[in-house]
Amino acid sequence: MSLFDAAPLPPEHLAETTERPLADRMRPRSLDEYVGQEHILGPGKPLRAQIESGHLSSLILWGPPGSGKTTLAALMARHSKAHFLRFSAVLSGIKEIKAVMAQAEKAKRSGRETVVFIDEIHRFNKAQQDAFLPYVEHGDVILIGATTENPSFEVVSALLSRTKVYSLRGLETAEVVALIRRALDTPGRGLGDLGLTIADELLNEIAIASSGDARVALNTLELAADLAREGVIGPQAVTDALQRKVLLYDKSGEEHYNLISALHKSVRSSDADAAVYWLARMMKAGEDRLYLARRLVRMAIEDIGLSDPRAVEQAIACMQTVHFLGVPEGDQALAQLTIYLALAPKSDAAYRALNKVNATIENTVAHPVPLHLRNAPTRLMKEMGYSKDYRHAHNEPDAVTDMSCLPEALSEAVFYEPSDRGFEQKLQERLQWLNKRRGKDAGLAE
Repeated sequence: MSLFDAAPLPPEHLAETTERPLADRMRPRSLDEYVGQEHILGPGKPLRAQIESGHLSSLILWGPPGSGKTTLAALMARHSKAHFLRFSAVLSGIKEIKAVMAQAEKAKRSGRETVVFIDEIHRFNKAQQDAFLPYVEHGDVILIGATTENPSFEVVSALLSRTKVYSLRGLETAEVVALIRRALDTPGRGLGDLGLTIADELLNEIAIASSGDARVALNTLELAADLAREGVIGPQAVTDALQRKVLLYDKSGEEHYNLISALHKSVRSSDADAAVYWLARMMKAGEDRLYLARRLVRMAIEDIGLSDPRAVEQAIACMQTVHFLGVPEGDQALAQLTIYLALAPKSDAAYRALNKVNATIENTVAHPVPLHLRNAPTRLMKEMGYSKDYRHAHNEPDAVTDMSCLPEALSEAVFYEPSDRGFEQKLQERLQWLNKRRGKDAGLAE
């Protein structure tokens, strides 16, 4: 018996049996069934064209667990009609590598290509990786390596230079939902024969808890199905399968708005404990993290404003962190920002100033720009008085003029009235000083 006789076949050739895990049984059998990775497998993308043509070259698939690396390798082998041999870097050494390479070399001479799939290739040391080099270089094997680690650091440069690296992404929640819905509806290899039902919110809960890992999601679904009662996978079954409490949550319903209102008002009320509690409730229930980041940016602007100008900086930094790190690492950034905003001094002075300006614009005529504020690039415009009596602030003592920049009819209007909290104390002092220099009373408290 050769090593190939004992080698595991691609998933599409395995007999259907419920003894195999659901995640294994539901591996896609074709590219059309494959979900996700549109950036490399979408229509017209180079990797898809290469697979469909059957002319493969050695490559490395780099991506998080459950993103479809093993399945994609098996689909490549199927399309190429090549023999598929799966290796585990955890269980194999140089002796096994050389034996398989020798078999692949013989197979190549008989006209059959061999796809060698190495799971967790980053676990092979330098000598083990080097053992593949001559066979890859001579085309005796098509090497497909899978790794969750950055190949730049974990794959030897000689092997890296002979392969193409494709980066896979963690699946989106909607993509995971599609996969587990398919498993529920597919008879035979899936759970379709059981006639199970499950609420969409619970499917979404399972998908979110999987963090983009299809294998985790399908394993959870299989366990929840075993715990189903009377054909229904209910909240308790999902809770038990996930080993954590399920918080049913309708992102477009009343509870969504109740919770975000509670979060916003807790921040505005400077109650850090309540704010982080409502934040955690929303995150546990699967709320979109970027939605939460956007709302926190809004709070920084609306409720803190210039009383702490750094609040907006912190909020934007948090938004970028959440986008960069994702779940769960980005959750800590959201918690940190929520606490910061809750404890920051509060002011809605800038918010009220804009509202007052908008109300003034709505209720008055559109006053023309005063002539002294207009540029005068032509002789005619100068003759018409454009730019006349304009005083350049940098030519004045302390860079302050007593020139009015509002339309004459609004020259006494006051829109921004800073609070006496946080940094706005300094802004209030600055305004009082400016008004004194201009010989004008803005009605600010002395």
